[in-house]
Amino acid sequence: MLIYNSQMHRKQELKTIEPGKVRMYVCGPTVYDQIHIGNARTFLCFDVIRRYLTYKGYEVTFAQNLTDVDDKIINRANEQGRTAAEVAEEYSQAFIEQMHRFGILDPDIRPRATREIAAMQEMIQGLIDQGYAYAVPSGDVYFSVRSDTSYGVLSGRNVDELMSGARVEENDQKRDPLDFALWKAAKPGEPSWPSPWGNGRPGWHTECVAMIHRYLGVPIDIHGGGADLIFPHHENETAQCMCNWHTALANCWMHTGMLTIDGEKMSKSLGNFYTLKEVLDKYPADALRLLMLQTHYRSPLDFSFERLDGTVGTLERLKTTVKNLRWAAKNAPEDGELNDPDRALTKAVKEATAEFTAQMDDDFNTAGGLAAIFSLVTTANTYLTEAGEDISMAATLRAADALEELAGVLGIDLSEKDSSGLPHELVDLAKEKAGYAGDDPEEAAQALIDARQEARKAKDWGTADAIRDGITALGLVLEDTAAGARLRKKD
Repeated sequence: MLIYNSQMHRKQELKTIEPGKVRMYVCGPTVYDQIHIGNARTFLCFDVIRRYLTYKGYEVTFAQNLTDVDDKIINRANEQGRTAAEVAEEYSQAFIEQMHRFGILDPDIRPRATREIAAMQEMIQGLIDQGYAYAVPSGDVYFSVRSDTSYGVLSGRNVDELMSGARVEENDQKRDPLDFALWKAAKPGEPSWPSPWGNGRPGWHTECVAMIHRYLGVPIDIHGGGADLIFPHHENETAQCMCNWHTALANCWMHTGMLTIDGEKMSKSLGNFYTLKEVLDKYPADALRLLMLQTHYRSPLDFSFERLDGTVGTLERLKTTVKNLRWAAKNAPEDGELNDPDRALTKAVKEATAEFTAQMDDDFNTAGGLAAIFSLVTTANTYLTEAGEDISMAATLRAADALEELAGVLGIDLSEKDSSGLPHELVDLAKEKAGYAGDDPEEAAQALIDARQEARKAKDWGTADAIRDGITALGLVLEDTAAGARLRKKD
């Protein structure tokens, strides 16, 4: 399996520290507002990477933090007349809720910055003791960038070039303008914790390193995040690890490409800023996943609602194919000897599975993986159209199972939902239009389908249309498929 390592600027074979195990960390959100769809894209990509590693048989330990103390949280709290803790708790829960709606698996470990203060202070003291950090009279503690001879190893930036091009805030207490805060002295009204250097709170670049060391150990196999975090955040993380524990923070660094809206940078001032919540309030989560996964995780993604509308139709096509395959299998005769179309469908399943794996093994190429799924969909639909009464139960079930499994690796659910939720009003309609005498909605649905079919055969279009109209009025859809007619709830 090949993975693009941002530090090495090339793909490399995945060689885990422990055979069969992957320790993986992805930077989480700063919880002061609903996350936007650019954040969501990053979390989706690493969710799929995690899922695929598990699919390949790896035991994955996945950690992701919540930054619940930060300038942005404090500013939001001041604006709203609340405490920083109240703001952080509200948006921590909002983030978790939206991740669940988006089909993102919960991390195995979800540390919060405010609960890891002791681990951060221990690391900071270690850096001070070894000469890589220093405290100043105000109570701030800074990392000495120039003391780290390997600084720039991740981003490829040169310290002198950084200095010449930097716009650094004035701070008389820093030894060097490039030095960054590990600990910030408390200001009136801000959350703070006691420390050897005075009351204060951790700097943003500090928390992830301490959490990774505590929960996963260093180095880890994979550290991920958006491309915007490479510098300075991830550069500062790996610098602290190298200096304090004298080892790399991660063997492989992975970063996702940026998201634009209709070719423009997402910005509130441009009126094109969208939160994940407001998109999921209007569109199926699987449709948004499908849209985002059609672009490789390292490439820029241009989002538009026009594209998302199109993806809703694509998702329905995928789901309908699986439904039709299972419907055909349910109504197929006992399998005899496989014919040429059966063998062709079985071969297509094997080829799609192999191609999906080959594409995903090549730096998690979800676009290529989806192409393999779409290819199988095309073959399956051709089979259902041309096989007629010679449909193979085994071949159709195998194709349906493969489509569900491969899409499931991407976190997309193509399974047919339980039809037991059909409204009981179907029974009354079936009694009126089809002479049904029972009390089961599923039986009533079949009775209506059969009655409509008989009416059509008899060219009694009025009765056939009345049955369809009655079904539509109940919020249901009557579909005529190559495998026969069936009833389903509207999506």
